[in-house]
Amino acid sequence: MQRDLQLTARMVISFLALALIYLAFLSFVSMYFGLGILPISILAGLMIGAQWYFSDKLVLWSTGTKLVTREEHPILHEIVEKLAQKANLPKPKIGVMPSDIPNAFATGKSPKTSVVVVSSGIMKILNNEELEGVLSHELTHIRHRDVTIITLASLFSTIAWYLMQSSMFSSMWGGYGYGGRQQQGGNLFLVLAVAAVVWLLSFLIIRAISRYRELAADRGGAFLTGKPLNLSHALMKIDGKIKVAPTQQLQKMEGMNAFFIVPAISGQTIARFFSTHPPIEERIKRLMEIEQQLRGSGTLGT
Repeated sequence: MQRDLQLTARMVISFLALALIYLAFLSFVSMYFGLGILPISILAGLMIGAQWYFSDKLVLWSTGTKLVTREEHPILHEIVEKLAQKANLPKPKIGVMPSDIPNAFATGKSPKTSVVVVSSGIMKILNNEELEGVLSHELTHIRHRDVTIITLASLFSTIAWYLMQSSMFSSMWGGYGYGGRQQQGGNLFLVLAVAAVVWLLSFLIIRAISRYRELAADRGGAFLTGKPLNLSHALMKIDGKIKVAPTQQLQKMEGMNAFFIVPAISGQTIARFFSTHPPIEERIKRLMEIEQQLRGSGTLGT
């Protein structure tokens, strides 16, 4: 299982671009609040450090995921252990997310601290071979170490998003500030404008790298099992269930879409345009091409 050099290059370039955007954003915050760049940088460093350390724990907590033992879910442990050995990875911890929405994701700061999570709903609709296809996809994410990059990258856009929200709230209710209502209104508009630009640029970068990393994980998972059709069947089943799932359930999960194997999108059209994942049709098409490639070389899994 070879490392995807294109994905590695994209992650490095994207992270450098996000770092530049973030530095520019910090400079603006420093000037706006009249603070020096040093205290702002220290605060930002502490926030990123905390995000790094607690990211996987926060993800598990926010999704209600429970780590499960071999006695509780022997089939899950057996599949993950076999795939981890084939991928030359430490066996990750395994968690189950209590949700009827079928989905899966991986989290963790490194392969040694990684966790693979499946929802209770996914185990109801997939057979063991399809489940293996999904888990091979998630182990490929761990192999590529792309989960950490997405987590840190998301921090930048999240800060900008909440700053936009708080500024809009302050402008609606008058708020408090220096220099009177008129000057405050101008300042709030400036904050909103800068935060909106930072959020949009961060979002577009995250969207671009996230779409490629999903295709890379599909490809890596297909070669890991040697059975691309199992993953394609799983993707079709998951997507079909999500399309008919109650909107309220989907909305509760949308904040985690960058991590999921299939995004839980509650709307259509513009929501799908902003999706962090490529269309299911494109992913299945590429898996079918890998199937033909493996069939032609005589290396299909048995």
